[in-house]
Amino acid sequence: MKGAKKYGEFYLSPGKTIPFGATVISKRAVNFSVFSLYAKSCELVLFHKKNKEPFAVIPFPDEFKTGNAFAMTVYGLDYENTEYGYRMDGPFNPKEGHWFDTSKVLLDPYAKAVTGRDIWGEEPDWGNPYQYRARIITDDYDWEGDCQLNIPMQDLIIYEMHVRGFTRHSSSAVKHKGTYAGLIEKISYLKDLGVNCVELLPIFEFDEFIKVRGDSSLKAEERMKNFWGYATIAYLAPKAGYSALRSEGGNEVNELKDLIKNLHMNGIEVILDVVFNHTGESDENGPCISFRGIDNKTYYMLDSEGNYRDFTGCHNTVNCNNPVVREFILDSLRYWVSEYHIDGFRFDLASVLVRGQDGMPLSNPPLLEAISYDPVLRKCKLIAEAWDATGLYQVGTFPSYGRWSDWNGKFRDDLRRFLKGDGGMVSTMVQRIQGSPEIFENRGPNASINYITSHDGFTLMDLVSYANKHNQDNGEDNIDGTNENFSWNWGCEGPASDLEINNLRKRIIKNAVSILMASQGVPMILAGDEMGRSQNGNNNAYCQDNEISWVNWELLKSNNEIYNFFKNMIKFRMAHPILRRKEWFGGKVRSGSKYPDISFHGLKAWQADDSFESRVIAVMFNGQHIKDNIIYMAMNMHWEAHEFVLPRLSGIVWYKFADTGVKAPNDIYDVGREFLLANQSEIVLEPRSVVILVGKKFLG
Repeated sequence: MKGAKKYGEFYLSPGKTIPFGATVISKRAVNFSVFSLYAKSCELVLFHKKNKEPFAVIPFPDEFKTGNAFAMTVYGLDYENTEYGYRMDGPFNPKEGHWFDTSKVLLDPYAKAVTGRDIWGEEPDWGNPYQYRARIITDDYDWEGDCQLNIPMQDLIIYEMHVRGFTRHSSSAVKHKGTYAGLIEKISYLKDLGVNCVELLPIFEFDEFIKVRGDSSLKAEERMKNFWGYATIAYLAPKAGYSALRSEGGNEVNELKDLIKNLHMNGIEVILDVVFNHTGESDENGPCISFRGIDNKTYYMLDSEGNYRDFTGCHNTVNCNNPVVREFILDSLRYWVSEYHIDGFRFDLASVLVRGQDGMPLSNPPLLEAISYDPVLRKCKLIAEAWDATGLYQVGTFPSYGRWSDWNGKFRDDLRRFLKGDGGMVSTMVQRIQGSPEIFENRGPNASINYITSHDGFTLMDLVSYANKHNQDNGEDNIDGTNENFSWNWGCEGPASDLEINNLRKRIIKNAVSILMASQGVPMILAGDEMGRSQNGNNNAYCQDNEISWVNWELLKSNNEIYNFFKNMIKFRMAHPILRRKEWFGGKVRSGSKYPDISFHGLKAWQADDSFESRVIAVMFNGQHIKDNIIYMAMNMHWEAHEFVLPRLSGIVWYKFADTGVKAPNDIYDVGREFLLANQSEIVLEPRSVVILVGKKFLG
């Protein structure tokens, strides 16, 4: 404290500019550092916990400013009971991109914990001028030796899930419903299902009231919410409303770390869905929370009139390839990896990250290059949603630097069309089953994240139960959500009482997961699909914090047949390395085998039919060269039964593992206990069914 100057009850000294944010440097001293290119001056505003008025306002002395960074160490601060923010003084000229206003208290972009939304769905005090308050924390959690798992990409089974929605339903049977702690109680379920990676919908602090602000006709708990969380407020702070100890404030930090540590202990990686393309501040009519008031012109893409460019469909676009913003994004990612042991990231609307400061796509985006080669992020999984809201579609062409994988929307759409019996899909499915080599030719099959459903769209049960979306509950006259679902209801829109329709729907679901788990690339399933979860036909449930979005655990009983099939297909994939290759198949005979590593067939062995009228195809994966079995999967998406002639293989006999055309429990067998076929020459596939055979030496 030598050389410190007195200011009220505190002593101050020049601070360290790096790292930005609030950093505890001793028991009673905190370093504050914040950047603004255009601000003339800055004040640190200090509050006692939950008090509306500040107890101190400390200007940053001019000599404490280095470049464009305001940095100050404050001594004598009881930081555990303190909340803080900043006031920035500078020009207010929106047409020039400046929104400085000294009446606003602003959230630190580097805040590591945020209060103000501590209890999910609790009505905020709209009269409070500073609703999101930064808290000061210490990173002293005991990880007990935990570290990233580094599961090879080809071995992942990704399970996309919502922290709140997974356990909020009354049937979840957990103590702390809808929280990080509640999810810990369900880890044994995830492990038993066989998934080894959870992809969490956004958990960075966001405002669940963005959807419903101003709607005072209903109680807070009855209103629609920003349920999914794609409106980030703070990029280094976990969502406080997902904490079980909601009245404590700040507990979310350790509770989330407990969740990650426990997932890792059970062999399950954690990927975060991150939203760096836009923020929750919206456009010029939105709230001034943080970035807008601190340095609007730096953080956002603006046109020549100071208006917000919108490549996201969410009213603003983060200026990702600005050097300062780029470093901020890297700091956020590094923080989550180093302090929370995160295994990877899925980047929402990732094509926005490709755009330069003028909005034009870049061939070598500085941000993506920096992420790809950053030493802290070097072992992280990097997954792109490789498109944006204005038509930039980059699946397969996203700048990958040998690191990135893409959500393969073409796999989703093509498999959906094949499943419902569209013509002309056989040659396309040849590509999808191989990992889409015509799309990811130079990147390998693990660049393809294969999925049929995700949070955005129909659930798998709804895909086979509804011909059209039913989003009326969203309050937007059913115009929201995509119309291009490639779904069908099989004779009844919504829930059916007809046993034949319900059995057919289950069969199509089994077909879907069979093809997904047997395809090259990385499979991803949507939480609840394994038990037939429905959203009542809503394909855009972003605002539904209710039973539409919550997982109903009672479905495990009524749809146990579906669950059992999912579970066994996951085990089957993990038991056969030939289904999880890092390199492309060559269609060649490998050393140690007499047959090609992959071959495609039709009703006749070795003769695939890719005509427009054909709705049948079979694939044979030959794993003999890696001491695996031979896998034969026949797919009949026709509305008539067909007989497939089986390939005759020297010294090999066929055992049946799965047949979606027969009733449970004979629809699928335990791995390693497959059923020996009596007829080794041909097999009949029922209409719209899939059969999976294992070829191996006769077991006697």
